[in-house]
Amino acid sequence: MKEYVLKTAKAPVDLSLYEAQLNPAQLQAVTAGPGPHLVIAGAGSGKTRVITYRVAYLIDQGIDPSRILLVTFTNKAAREMLRRVAEVARGDSREVWGGTFHHIGNLILRRHASAVGLTGGYTILDREDAKELLQACVADLGIAVTRHRFPRGDVLQDIQSSVINTGRSLMKVLEERYPFFTLFEAEILEIARRYRERKLKDNLVDYDDLLSLWLRLLREHPEALDTYRQRFLHVLCDEYQDTNAIQGEILDLLASGHRNFMVVGDDAQSIFAFRGANYANILRFTERYPDAAVHTLETNYRSTPEVLELANASIAHNVHQHHKTLRAVRSSGTKPALAALTDEEEQAAFIAQRILELRDEGIPLHEMAVLYRAHYQSIQLQLELTRRGIPFEIRSGLRFYEQAHVKDILAYLRIVANARDELAWKRAVKLHPGIGNATADEIWRAVAGQSQPIDLDALGAIAPRLQPRARRGFQEFLTLLATLLALPRAPAQMIAAALEGGYREVLKTRYPNWASRVEDLEQLAIFALRYESLEALLTELSLLGAITGEDVYWDEPRDELLILSSIHQAKGLEWTVVFLIWLVDGWFPSSAALREEGGLEEERRLFYVASTRAKDQLTLCHPLRTTDLRRRELILKPSRFLLEIPEHLYERWHVRVE
Repeated sequence: MKEYVLKTAKAPVDLSLYEAQLNPAQLQAVTAGPGPHLVIAGAGSGKTRVITYRVAYLIDQGIDPSRILLVTFTNKAAREMLRRVAEVARGDSREVWGGTFHHIGNLILRRHASAVGLTGGYTILDREDAKELLQACVADLGIAVTRHRFPRGDVLQDIQSSVINTGRSLMKVLEERYPFFTLFEAEILEIARRYRERKLKDNLVDYDDLLSLWLRLLREHPEALDTYRQRFLHVLCDEYQDTNAIQGEILDLLASGHRNFMVVGDDAQSIFAFRGANYANILRFTERYPDAAVHTLETNYRSTPEVLELANASIAHNVHQHHKTLRAVRSSGTKPALAALTDEEEQAAFIAQRILELRDEGIPLHEMAVLYRAHYQSIQLQLELTRRGIPFEIRSGLRFYEQAHVKDILAYLRIVANARDELAWKRAVKLHPGIGNATADEIWRAVAGQSQPIDLDALGAIAPRLQPRARRGFQEFLTLLATLLALPRAPAQMIAAALEGGYREVLKTRYPNWASRVEDLEQLAIFALRYESLEALLTELSLLGAITGEDVYWDEPRDELLILSSIHQAKGLEWTVVFLIWLVDGWFPSSAALREEGGLEEERRLFYVASTRAKDQLTLCHPLRTTDLRRRELILKPSRFLLEIPEHLYERWHVRVE
């Protein structure tokens, strides 16, 4: 068959409009010719500007907007990019196919639903609906979840999603993330099969289906693939470093005809492997497209030269990367500070004091952020900020003491402290297999009728009256309660005992991120060492819940809040002042990441992301010691990322206590 190429008529473009808004490297990428293009956009280098101006440039050249596909990861980012395109392009940009992968997948599947066994009126399940359907499938199959610690809906959902988005086998996913569930491989496979059947029967799809069925359509139906290869003359992808295996293959297929494929991203900011992001997509782009033009954006508009020099020096230690060196547009500022603090209490006090000083110097609270590797690392800081009346907002989740697993573990302690605490009793007993609201009410009535504060023998007599599936759970609860009552009323020991007495297994079955929740509770136990009595700990935590940092009177608008955030949540954001805390080996980089292939380099990319959030001032903090549950003092080693940075790139601060 002879191939004939029909070329798109191009209109002359007034380049002066683009030259006035773009630096030379950006302009080169925006005005590049056809074919594959890899744009490596360093932190703060104007990534969004490049991709939006590229779309505008194509439209100004005469490309039909409806033949341009622009995909990204969040609805907010998609709306912002399309808004900017509309502002820049002289032509009408409203017909651009722009949106998230899931949005575009849905648009295409609606048109070809029958090809993948659906009808066009299918319903999209949200995550809560999908979880409930999975649990219904477990019930359909008669799996005895109460006899064993069987994974619940959230965990089953995470397992299935990992299998789909990484392309790995179920056993491989279980071995890597849920080794304690490998004995249930057959049951989980059967649940997945039943889940697929019920979705197909009821014309339902979940979020993962929007991608996997889209890929299936392109793979198995050549006519559909040809339709969209010809429909989209230009394919553009933002944040390409975050694409997973399915998304990467979809884009390759769509661009496989004309190969007018531009991807924009930064391999040095690839930090979402735990969500299935496939780092190889951006790292090996030029292997799949040997003729690709590579455009490197190294001019940074955000940070001072001193901040960038430190970030460059750190990321240079990664072997697997597209090498680049960020260069600052801004004039020189202060060197990053490195502060070694005695312990986590001194670290929190140091940060709180510096924040108040900086605010007195005219920097508003919302222009300052404290970043950390894991949420539990903010425990002591939250307490210190609240004590000092510094209002703050948490971007890494709920306030530490408001999290479900923290409230669960404290429910056990509240029972010991106050045997008449009805809410604590009901919350705690329902954590055990087979006990729901009705059984919890029955147990509470028995407790409320006791003359003794807690009579374990009398409570044990309740068991025969319970439904068979609840008896085992209640006996498990009584065993743990007996253990707690036998301990001294030392809160740290009690938290550890509750965790090891069965709650760790509860976390494994209920939460995909169970390991980080275990870390939270281990750190809570260590934090509790400073309290001599159970009542003292519970009283302080209750007061923190009643008077939070956000509730403290502050003579400024309510939006002036200090930001506390995990580094993952901080990606894409910036602040005038950034504090990076707990820079200790085993904490950051995390010990878990160091056990994974490629983990060290991803952790270093995380450090790079954190450092480049700072515009003017960056302060790096590491405590020198901490205490374990046995009250043993542990000497902490500074993060290897600090040791890799030449000393002339930062200023050491010696912190003296008066």
